[in-house]
Amino acid sequence: MKFIAIKKTILLFTCIVLLQLISTAQRRRITADGTTGTTVTHDAQGRPLPPKPKGTTDSLQKRDRYADSITIFYRYYDSSSIRFLDSTINDFAKRFNQPYFYQNNGSYGTASRSLLFMPTLKAGFDVGINQYNIYDYTVEDTRFFQTTRPYTELAYVLATKAEQTINVLHTQNKKDNFNFALEYKFINSPGSYKTQNNNHNNIRVNANFKTNKRKYAAQLIVISNKHIVSENGGLRDASFLDSLSFNDPFQLETRLGASGAYSQNPFNTNISTGNKYKNNIFLFKHYYDVGKKDSTLNIQDSIYHKIFYTRFRLQHTLQSKSYSYQFVDANVEQTNYIKYFNFTVPNNNSISVENKWNVVENQFSIITFPDKNNQAQFLKLSAALQNIHRKDSATSSNNHNFFISGEYRNKTRNNIWDVDAAGSLYITGLNKGDYEATVQLKKIISNKLEFLQLGFKNVNRNPSLIFNSNHNYWVLPNLVTKKENTILLSAQYNNPKKYLSLSAKYYLVNNYTYFDSFFSAKQESTLFYVLQISAEKKIKLSKNFNWYAEVHFQQSTANAPINVPMFLTRNRLAFEGNFFTNLFLSTGIELKYYTNYKSAGYSPFNGQYFYATNYTITNRPELDVFLHFRIKSFKAYLRLENVQSLIPGNGKNNFALQNYANQKLWFRTGIWWNFVN
Repeated sequence: MKFIAIKKTILLFTCIVLLQLISTAQRRRITADGTTGTTVTHDAQGRPLPPKPKGTTDSLQKRDRYADSITIFYRYYDSSSIRFLDSTINDFAKRFNQPYFYQNNGSYGTASRSLLFMPTLKAGFDVGINQYNIYDYTVEDTRFFQTTRPYTELAYVLATKAEQTINVLHTQNKKDNFNFALEYKFINSPGSYKTQNNNHNNIRVNANFKTNKRKYAAQLIVISNKHIVSENGGLRDASFLDSLSFNDPFQLETRLGASGAYSQNPFNTNISTGNKYKNNIFLFKHYYDVGKKDSTLNIQDSIYHKIFYTRFRLQHTLQSKSYSYQFVDANVEQTNYIKYFNFTVPNNNSISVENKWNVVENQFSIITFPDKNNQAQFLKLSAALQNIHRKDSATSSNNHNFFISGEYRNKTRNNIWDVDAAGSLYITGLNKGDYEATVQLKKIISNKLEFLQLGFKNVNRNPSLIFNSNHNYWVLPNLVTKKENTILLSAQYNNPKKYLSLSAKYYLVNNYTYFDSFFSAKQESTLFYVLQISAEKKIKLSKNFNWYAEVHFQQSTANAPINVPMFLTRNRLAFEGNFFTNLFLSTGIELKYYTNYKSAGYSPFNGQYFYATNYTITNRPELDVFLHFRIKSFKAYLRLENVQSLIPGNGKNNFALQNYANQKLWFRTGIWWNFVN
């Protein structure tokens, strides 16, 4: 039955692709990469410019005059920088939901954490349950597109044991002043071990509208993230990994989940033991501009094109967020809870603990633009009111936050100095006294586009709500009462011509709050620091051989309550180039290694990684073999991962955490295909 279901999924995906190809083939030809070309040009602020007179050269590309073409670019939410779609194929991590420096709990789709120290650097309301964040759509990574033709991208990734991922993106402009985009992501995996199946569904819809006179504009974002993930609490005895019959890890018993209560069916979205998380976001931002009208003359047809320069803006943002966190166990084995977690379940038959939050925020802003020709320079002053409602199975409560904020940005046209300074202060409410202040400076230091970026950030915040034992999160009473204070100093040097990037971060942390067991939280009274130094370099070994090296070094105060490796590196040795006109190829090996370190623990009940010192991770380097290629708008990725597990000897099983073993040899294949309609 499993193979029939997989075949149906592949058949459905193939039918969608074929229908799209047929509809596209009835039109004129598409450009080589499906993403470049132009029919309308824009200035640095995204305003359409009049067409060039006949006989002038199109500097963007050389085009077949019979081919369809497309101009497509986007901006992230709350950013003025124009970005273009990435057609490179050498780094699969750019298209995969899990960054290479993250470690999951043994299977894709399970809880995941960064191997680099990354504290929460945001003041205000924060629940603090983040183990599935890398699979989420967020407001910050929402892309607002501008495109001259409808654009669609389809992706399908299939891996060992029917692990699968589906991604869909469609965007189009109904008019030059209205664009919408739809994104859908589906991740499903039966897991590598018992009670590890997971299912993630994510939907995002966003739209961008401006009136013809460009005085009024609105942005809409609607996001739904749903995570259903089984939790097995780790293996009961990981020593049996080297003596499995038929090499089947599903034989091993786990600490949570009753024997026989699991399923390897990839289409099974039900769980009996694990977490059910949901979060929904609705954001509507609109503003009215006051400024100066202007026009430019199109010499070719003597038509004037209207342009509007904003000098003053009134802005309102309505944002509604809802969160639901639920842990369930329909197959409680009381002896396992006592033995492995030192916890007695009040009800011997089942567990269901749920918390819900609703946050509604209204923010009003005044924005001024000193230079009419540079809309990336502005001063913004805001005030916002949050209404917060919490509900669990027994109680409910209401609270609020009122805060003010300000921001100054200046992205200079000559790129000599760019400034971004922002700050916020919580005046009253749940997070009274929280604040954050940020300053970033960026300077071009040579005509080779080398730049240096310096940053400072200071955040003073209440510990995340997960640490509050009154909120029914399986947390024992504690003395977590002081505000956390973190200072971050950062510097980055980038030289695109030499493919070199260097960066350094220095964290100074006071009153750091953390878990030190499955159910208990503590606050570190001693000030400690963490220093991170990173380097990325592309080294050209020959015409077609390239070496991509990434190195991270971390050093902290002795006995700081964090579990991270001192040294982490990823290296890719690739044979790549453009062959046979339309074939772009990148094939080689990828090696990831991090030094031995004290492993963190993981509490499946509240989704928290906790500080531990009783187990040391001593993994082999992770080795992957890959073949990536692109033919016009079609991209394919073939990967054989965790090849090091084929090497005989002790320790051939790498571990994510104590009792959480990683996957062994894993085959993953994926395709990305984009269409211009």
